[in-house]
Amino acid sequence: MSHTRLYRDGVLQAEGFPVADVSDHIADPAATVWFDLCAPKPEELTVISEELGLHELAVEDVLSEHQRPKIDTYPTHLFLTVYHARPRQGPLKMTEISIFVTKNALVTVRENDDFDIGEVTERWDQAKERAAHGVAFLLHGLLDRVVDDHFTLAERLDDEVETLEDQLFSEQPTADRHELQRRLFELRKNLVTLRRVIQPMREVVSGVIRCDLRIVRPEMAPYYQDVYDHVLRVSEWTESLRELVGNIRETHLTLQGYRLNDIMKRVTSWAAIIAVPTMITGFYGQNVPYPGSEQPWGFWVSTIAVISTCILLYQVFKRRDWL
Repeated sequence: MSHTRLYRDGVLQAEGFPVADVSDHIADPAATVWFDLCAPKPEELTVISEELGLHELAVEDVLSEHQRPKIDTYPTHLFLTVYHARPRQGPLKMTEISIFVTKNALVTVRENDDFDIGEVTERWDQAKERAAHGVAFLLHGLLDRVVDDHFTLAERLDDEVETLEDQLFSEQPTADRHELQRRLFELRKNLVTLRRVIQPMREVVSGVIRCDLRIVRPEMAPYYQDVYDHVLRVSEWTESLRELVGNIRETHLTLQGYRLNDIMKRVTSWAAIIAVPTMITGFYGQNVPYPGSEQPWGFWVSTIAVISTCILLYQVFKRRDWL
């Protein structure tokens, strides 16, 4: 079934109709049309741009990958680029969503089906009392869903940061410390990726509110302001998490240096303990006569000297916390 909807005077009248029928509805000023395209071909976008009068530069941006989140204002429509990030294990995977906004039509273009558009339609159904506001209502539901998922993702990353903080000062084997370092690197990379798509969202949402096309009426302004506040919270939250992860990483490297110094101190202490018996036995192994040479008591003197010096060095090093 096609992802299409037709609202007339704030009432949902049809959905799932072919995209080819859209041109029959947009001529009616009382009608609001939404349709969704997933990874469309260039010729499909050409047909849509001709029917809705979309600017060629906006269509070119849809076909180009890795656009930054932005809002472009054209004489007859707005063009928005946003990114959806769904919480999951491992590196973040972003889904680029291009949005065309006209007076009575909303067009969403997804680069793949990782973003479930059905969750957006459910949100529209839950707030159908605001459907009379037309395109502003539809666009709000879409942006609200994208920002809420950003917020959910920030919460999950915050939980990961707290888990890493708890593991930081715990005694861990070498393999676990390597895993901690890998997770820190991955978490920092995810936060940088999330920050890259969240920071421009402030400009996107505020641009929709202030645009000259007056898409957002005063009745819908508080709802867009709420989305803008969520964007600010997620942006600040992500920035603080990024700094916190940087501090955790520096602390982890500092602790590794302390552990290395402690290991070197212990190894040096044991080497000193071993060196003294080696010196004594080496002295007694000379090919010259010495006190106790070829006598049983000479053997016992050297043995007692080795044992006593080892015990003495061990006690001295232990008292200084070198062992």
